[in-house]
Amino acid sequence: MRVALMRGTIHLVSARDCLMLRPLVQPVLDRALSTTFGRPLTGADLPAVAAAGRALTGEQPRTFAELGGLLAQTWPSYPPAALAQAVRALVPLVQVPPRAVWGRAGQARHTPAETWLGRPLDAGASVGALVRRYLAAFGPATVLDVQAWSGLTRLREVIEPMRPSLRTFRDSQGRELFDLPGAPRPDPGTPAPARLVPEYDNLILAHDDRTRIMSEENRKRLFSQLNVFPGTVLVDGFVRGMWRLSRSRDAAARDKAARGEAAQGEATLTVELFGDRVPARDRDEIATEAARVLAFAAPRAASRDVRFAPVGPTGAD
Repeated sequence: MRVALMRGTIHLVSARDCLMLRPLVQPVLDRALSTTFGRPLTGADLPAVAAAGRALTGEQPRTFAELGGLLAQTWPSYPPAALAQAVRALVPLVQVPPRAVWGRAGQARHTPAETWLGRPLDAGASVGALVRRYLAAFGPATVLDVQAWSGLTRLREVIEPMRPSLRTFRDSQGRELFDLPGAPRPDPGTPAPARLVPEYDNLILAHDDRTRIMSEENRKRLFSQLNVFPGTVLVDGFVRGMWRLSRSRDAAARDKAARGEAAQGEATLTVELFGDRVPARDRDEIATEAARVLAFAAPRAASRDVRFAPVGPTGAD
């Protein structure tokens, strides 16, 4: 299900993770509400707004536009959009299908997680468990890395009591890294296969120091547009380019799709590498991986094509 979690952004998670993680990141959402909508909502009774929003979205799933309009009937002095965002921050809202259903799209309609799942949030969840989940995926990591991923602050106070149950290391700059004792730590010389990482993937956003996975030059290329995080190409574990998927359908294919028949049309995956120093063997591996991703993402396309965009003028690290 889709729900606002780490860093206050939408994540796709299991029901169990939704119930565990959502109460742990409440401080992140509180902070976002106070900084983003604090002025438009000055003087508003936010607990009452949250209660009304919970009731309205519990009756039936609603878009934020619908929710804001209904709330504005009771609180006409405040912007409807700000009222709806207050409910988003204070109530654990999930997006109901067809959102989060593979291959389908639709308006984002929201209802409380407890209503949708028929279960309460996990009152016993601990921030320490959240830290362990992070380390299992991204360790070894610094305290600042965990904070950058989660949006939470003052995690040194959480991690210090956990120290006896963790492994510690130092990176090349002397920073302390934490990891789970039994986590895999392959030899530095172990090759990493080429991978295409999706848009907005936590692998790219889960580090305070992103030079662990990309050069500073490539970081600037990748994040050239505000709040746009494209799909990335990994070569030996480092970002070396971007990728995008495009589809086209002719009129006959659209008619077939409308009748529920097999969709046709073309699907193209375009790879744009940063710089001109990616060896031919790595390009071949990228092409193989791209074909695999394309077959998964567009299984009913009449034709599928992998293309490499013109190479940029400067070399990558």
